[in-house]
Amino acid sequence: MQKIRNIAVIAHVDHGKTTLVDGLLEQSGTYGAHEAHSERAMDSNDLEKERGITILSKNTAIRYKDYKINIIDTPGHADFGGEVERVLKMVDGVLVLVDAYEGVMPQTKFVVKKMLALGKKPIVVINKIDKPSADPERVVDEMFDLFAAMDATDDQQDFPIIYAAARDGMAKLNMSDPDGDFGCIFDAILEHVPEPEGDRENHTQAQVFTLDYDNYVGKIGISRIFNGVIRKGDNIMLAKADGALVKGKISKLIGFHGLNRMEIQEAEAGDIVAFAGLETVDVGDTVCDPANPMPLDPMHIEEPTLTVVFAVNDSPLAGQEGKHVTSNKLKERLEFEMNTNVAMKLEVVGEGKFKVSGRGELQITVLAENMRRENFEFSISRPEVIVKEIEGVKCEPFEHLVIDVPEELSGGVIERLGKRKAEMKSMLPMGQGFQRIEFEIPARALIGFRGQFLTDTKGEGIMNHSFLEFRPYSGTVESRSYGALVSMTPGSTLAFSLFGIQDRGVLFIGVQTEVYEGMIIGEHSRSNDLVVNPIKGKAQSNVRSSGADEAIKLIPPRDMSLERALEWIEDDELLEVTPKSVRIRKRYLTEAERKRHSRK
Repeated sequence: MQKIRNIAVIAHVDHGKTTLVDGLLEQSGTYGAHEAHSERAMDSNDLEKERGITILSKNTAIRYKDYKINIIDTPGHADFGGEVERVLKMVDGVLVLVDAYEGVMPQTKFVVKKMLALGKKPIVVINKIDKPSADPERVVDEMFDLFAAMDATDDQQDFPIIYAAARDGMAKLNMSDPDGDFGCIFDAILEHVPEPEGDRENHTQAQVFTLDYDNYVGKIGISRIFNGVIRKGDNIMLAKADGALVKGKISKLIGFHGLNRMEIQEAEAGDIVAFAGLETVDVGDTVCDPANPMPLDPMHIEEPTLTVVFAVNDSPLAGQEGKHVTSNKLKERLEFEMNTNVAMKLEVVGEGKFKVSGRGELQITVLAENMRRENFEFSISRPEVIVKEIEGVKCEPFEHLVIDVPEELSGGVIERLGKRKAEMKSMLPMGQGFQRIEFEIPARALIGFRGQFLTDTKGEGIMNHSFLEFRPYSGTVESRSYGALVSMTPGSTLAFSLFGIQDRGVLFIGVQTEVYEGMIIGEHSRSNDLVVNPIKGKAQSNVRSSGADEAIKLIPPRDMSLERALEWIEDDELLEVTPKSVRIRKRYLTEAERKRHSRK
């Protein structure tokens, strides 16, 4: 058998997972001397490159000495936590990355808890030790405390620690050592990560942990082989989560090397490979020997906590900017997403309306952003949390929220969170004038909070949250405190009318923008909605005005990105998304309709 090690890289968002994998690829000599590669090469999706975050887990394989090391890079955002859990089942060891200044964060706790529950052995990497504010000793203590609090076994608590600056390709075993390269990380992997169990002589067992899609070969299942051998052209039996057995044939077997995928003829126990040819494959399915099918335990995937309704765009400007505008196209695209994105669910709720459930706002906005880039046009409703009934009690999801704020601004933030039913759990000084405050808060109270939080902390605050548990419903939560400025007529906006409107609030649009009746053009400075006319020109008369006209100076409009707009809208509003614009509108466009519905 070939010598294999399987590891996952887990950490909180932005602690440097993808950059570390980059360094491992480079220093193992996996890139050929002539191969060009970009920074954070694992983040291949355009959106991942732009936002600097990992959305989908990726796998790569590197050669070090005579070992093959399969590495899986996982997303750090809580919204994509479903990916992390499944990946952990496929590996034998874990690199846990922690930022040398930020220390243990909510997602670190989430992933460490999952890892310990599955009995995996960690290697802790304290990253970004070159930061001026880094305090690696404090972070090491935090990690020991975390492992103790999570009831780790003695073996798990005896973890090796490596100090690194992944961006510079530097790592060492002690802070006092001279700077070295990633050799010590590779050696730690070979020494501390157990070799995969399983035997190539046993009956075949391989479990699918993530899906991919290729326009030529269809669905691709990426799986870990636990026992036996899989060859191209094999007839196999697919054991589904519900116990059904489906016959199939492997038409293509794909191995990983660096960033490349290549066709291979066979793979054996312990390896991670992808295969095509089985259209019905799903995450958690087991590929078995048809003569003796032995399914592995199906995987538990975290339940969604948030839903939004995607619908066909029916605004007066519908169909002018997008290419795919019909409900059939929308349904096809959403069904395609469900094929590969296991943490999301789809339900048809009416003519041209589709309810999409996911793990958080980020996951939903990433889907919407991808769709608008593919020339889709649609509308989205305000996100709502999924309420469950547990033992006859109405329950809702709660989140564990951690914020870092400048000390002098913490009072205002605590007060605002108090109104949103948050319960403060701890408060620690972080040095450099910052405080870290932890809360437990209903998930729906966080919808729309981020923009407000950034304003309150003058852009310096950092907030992170992860799913905690379902708890009894906590009553009404304060939502947006300002009304909307709603256009009363269709047409193209004029500077003269916008100049008069801007004193009433903050505008979202500029001059020469197409608007329609019921479209929201800004935020009112008071709590009620205000209907305005943004296309009114200056009345011409043949009487000469005394003195020059007042110079019209417009304040630049607030830029409403897809995320900000989705957080901002209320229940009676919709987001209109097209390839060129994101507009906010009232659900009922005319004033008369809105009044009629408000009486109901």
